[in-house]
Amino acid sequence: MTLLVAYVPRPEGQAALDAAIEIAVNNNEELIVVNAGPGGRDDASIVNGYEVERVEERLAALPIKAQFKQFVRGKGTIEEIEELVDTMNVRVLVIGLRKRSPVGKLLMGSMAQEILLTVSCPVLAVKAN
Repeated sequence: MTLLVAYVPRPEGQAALDAAIEIAVNNNEELIVVNAGPGGRDDASIVNGYEVERVEERLAALPIKAQFKQFVRGKGTIEEIEELVDTMNVRVLVIGLRKRSPVGKLLMGSMAQEILLTVSCPVLAVKAN
């Protein structure tokens, strides 16, 4: 079985990664960390340069099979995550949450909410400190 982490280069992404590493190591499960988005200059969800190396080095030091994947193919983040969940043997998807005001949720929507409602596997939502 596989744990899949939806990773973004923000505190909520780090919280999701930390929780998934702990679970995967404790259960000797494969861990896949995915960073996905449409790309472009305004896509703040995409990991670049040093951050990619930092995550890959952390995964390489683990006593389990773990890998980092990045998809910047013009598809939306949710679409990429849904595809991975549907094509892999994902036991749990781990996502990070951040606090948002009700107005912020109304105007910007909630990616976490959409993930919770659309993916076909259990979702562990982790709050950032």
